[in-house]
Amino acid sequence: MDQELIKSCEAKAQEWVNSPIIDEETKAEVKALLEDSDKTALVDAFYQSLEFGTGGLRGIMGAGTNRMNKYIVGMATQGFANYINKAFPEGGKSVVVGHDCRNNGRMFAESVAAIFSANGIKAYLFESLRPTPEISFAIRQLGAVAGVNVTASHNPREYNGYKAYWADGAQVLAPHDTGIIDEVNKVKLEEVKFEANKDLIQIIGGEMDYDYMTAVKEAMIDQAVINRQKDLNIVYSPMHGTGRVIVPLCLRSWGFQNINVVPEQMVIDGNFPTVISPNPENAEAMTLGMKLGTKLNADLVIASDPDADRLAIVCRDPKGEWIIINGNQTAMMFCYYIIENKKALGTLKPSDFLVKTIVTTEVIADMAKKNNVEIRDCYTGFKWIAREIAISEGKQKYIGGGEESFGFLPFDKVRDKDSPASICLICEIAAWAKDKGMTLYDLLMQIYLDYGFSYEHTINVVKPGKTGADEIKQMMVDFRGANAPKEIAGSKVILTKDYKALTATDANGNVTKLDMPDTSNVLQWFCEDGTKISVRPSGTEPKIKFYLEIKGTMGCANCYAGEVEKAKAKVEEIKKSLAL
Repeated sequence: MDQELIKSCEAKAQEWVNSPIIDEETKAEVKALLEDSDKTALVDAFYQSLEFGTGGLRGIMGAGTNRMNKYIVGMATQGFANYINKAFPEGGKSVVVGHDCRNNGRMFAESVAAIFSANGIKAYLFESLRPTPEISFAIRQLGAVAGVNVTASHNPREYNGYKAYWADGAQVLAPHDTGIIDEVNKVKLEEVKFEANKDLIQIIGGEMDYDYMTAVKEAMIDQAVINRQKDLNIVYSPMHGTGRVIVPLCLRSWGFQNINVVPEQMVIDGNFPTVISPNPENAEAMTLGMKLGTKLNADLVIASDPDADRLAIVCRDPKGEWIIINGNQTAMMFCYYIIENKKALGTLKPSDFLVKTIVTTEVIADMAKKNNVEIRDCYTGFKWIAREIAISEGKQKYIGGGEESFGFLPFDKVRDKDSPASICLICEIAAWAKDKGMTLYDLLMQIYLDYGFSYEHTINVVKPGKTGADEIKQMMVDFRGANAPKEIAGSKVILTKDYKALTATDANGNVTKLDMPDTSNVLQWFCEDGTKISVRPSGTEPKIKFYLEIKGTMGCANCYAGEVEKAKAKVEEIKKSLAL
């Protein structure tokens, strides 16, 4: 290991040991790192400062500059408070502060509220853990100028994080994102105002829960179908997190009466003892839910991640086996039902619009166009979907939006992913399907029959270290130049979209401008056979991501397995074409 790097980290660690601000428990943890002959842990804790990015903070908990602890959280909050006071120089402003089930979440949230109050900003602090979408809702409901939710979403148990929100209830966008980062980077530890002004901290809870649950009912489309299928057999798991109370209450308020919870995962626990990782995308995390679903002969199994912004859906295939509906399929189901049932009820309006991210399946765009519903593409991340809602407020009506990573928002009272509302709506969809003698799996097959088969697959190419970062950078340069593909897996590239240059180039070299709010280092290739490939380097990890969408034809519901196998073979051809 580099001796200069070790010396640098030792010097930073010694500053913490000598600091009059750092508490004795943290100092003892740092001393243990200094005394350890293996310097790996010391270097990892101090080689850099945990970066406050456009979404906030996320990192492993512990002592050190590269860790989530009350001092790093404190400096982030002081910088955020400084920016708020510059942006809103008048008095009377407020923020909302919440947290999820993770270890140290309450302590971090109380520290955040204390620092805001010490800077003259009123802090509405939730009495205990609450879902991310309720934090977003509360910001707008209370007229707050910003908010913070202490959560690491679906990351492993060692992590915690800090999501920053603005007055619209969405995660922060330009120009505020870079403005906040600049302020955070200026802050020194001794400048943090840790001592609370208790007069400026107000505890909130039950009354906001009621208002939020009332708002969630606005996502309902057809009460009659729920009334007919009120005994739909539902199994739900909160993954030890914030959906534990609110999701069953929301389901009951919609009229569902047969709600069964996974008892082992109803226990609030930041160690997530029943799962390897609390990520609803992982089949392993759904094992207990499926086991209970089998025992109770459930119609569907659903789960929310620890901060209850994303959801997972499990349904039965024709053989009676449980299968997880992936993120793209989830978004397809929501959009299909919203369009079909609003049409049937006569509530679909010409001003209604849907939103999806650029890497989410094009089937949604196809169904929107076929039904004369406006569809908008935006960048990855729900803050961009929130932006589309905001710019249309009062002019057009948002009726739904989602992304491939298991997130959906079916109404406009929240400006982030919302699993309580989405879970209620997917149960309405399951009730609607059951009314027609179908399962959710049957409904998925119907979508493919109506709009064509689509298979999505993500490839993560990991290249660690500085050399890896340089390789990734060069890959993007080559894809834009010398290695720009003319055909992929035997199919001609007929359109290339470059979101860094904001251009779309067809096969004849004709160039048009892309209408996007900002640039992004993303490339997309659209092929003659319907294949779509999106390439995006990760902003936080040493990897480059390839999102593949492969089209096929569905002559019958029983053709699905065969189409999947053909698509998997196509994935291998694409890998060869792109030298992955």
